[in-house]
Amino acid sequence: MDTDSVRLFVLAAEKLNISAAGRELGMAPAVASVKLAKLEKALGADLLRRSTRKVALSLEGAEFLPYAREILAQESAAHAALGRGNLTATGTLRFTAPSTFAQLYIAPILPAFLAMHPGISLDLRLTDMAFDLIQGSFDLALRNSALADSSLKGRKLADDTRILCASPDYLKQHGTPAHPDALAAHQLIAFKDASPVPLLGRDGSAGQFNPRLAGGRLVMDDGLSQKVATLAGAGISINSLWSVHRELTDGSLVRVLPDYHVDIQTALWLVYPKSNVLTAKVRVFIDFLMDRIGKSPAWGTP
Repeated sequence: MDTDSVRLFVLAAEKLNISAAGRELGMAPAVASVKLAKLEKALGADLLRRSTRKVALSLEGAEFLPYAREILAQESAAHAALGRGNLTATGTLRFTAPSTFAQLYIAPILPAFLAMHPGISLDLRLTDMAFDLIQGSFDLALRNSALADSSLKGRKLADDTRILCASPDYLKQHGTPAHPDALAAHQLIAFKDASPVPLLGRDGSAGQFNPRLAGGRLVMDDGLSQKVATLAGAGISINSLWSVHRELTDGSLVRVLPDYHVDIQTALWLVYPKSNVLTAKVRVFIDFLMDRIGKSPAWGTP
């Protein structure tokens, strides 16, 4: 397969403009159109839908796109192994991360990364929705859960410690629980259909954060909104330490049951498809996040 045609297809899919993709590769528009047509003929599928006004990715093109990126990554890795080729980090890096974490810790440091690597463009999807990396053609993702998918590889960025929090006003009005059993008398803010969360005391005693056994009148499907409601005095919620450490420092939130920790194994992982070659652009972005965030997390330890 002609890798120049594959490279042209990837650029055209990203820009949704065949002529612009061709110009970036030094091709005249007519030459670019012919090369894409030959690639489609070789594959037996229309990869791009063309009209007089716009270009769109076909269903077959969307399915082929992650494999096309993999072909180019493998070519780059092969050249690097032989000591040839451009080893500079270049290209568009597609990255997805939870929106709240990205707003607090990733977005503020992006200008520094772009200044360090002028050949890289970032295409970010910052949402709490968990995209499929392969189907979504993502190079890298930040996940705040255990790395269980066998099709993924990853590097741990930092611990994701969870704690119970409430506002001082809520605790003044409703009292401060001294034992997990006392949570049954409180308003607990939680996700819909959330399972009971185990709590483990420093002395080995156990308990649960279980909204079903308490006054769970507030169900929310967004972690940031839960924090905002907790700040407003709506009840007690479980939050990641990275999300609330500033509020704990300024006193607008108070840690509840500090002698107990949320006994679930979670961490912040930078993950990528196992089949993918770790290209230069992905490697430098991982190293950057590890240096700026993972080396000394701003939220510290509980």
